[in-house]
Amino acid sequence: MTVMIHSKYGYEPPEWVQADARIDKWYKDKKRRAKQHGAFSLDKNKKVVIKNERC
Repeated sequence: MTVMIHSKYGYEPPEWVQADARIDKWYKDKKRRAKQHGAFSLDKNKKVVIKNERC
């Protein structure tokens, strides 16, 4: 019987823990790169319009 390791996803075999670590690392890097390049910025390329109204 394989040794089960307690990870943040529960008890898993060592191979699954390593796979989870690789996926978590990949996802973290993907989020960092997207944030760095502004892929999800809603305010990107918006022009600010200032109106001067005199009454």
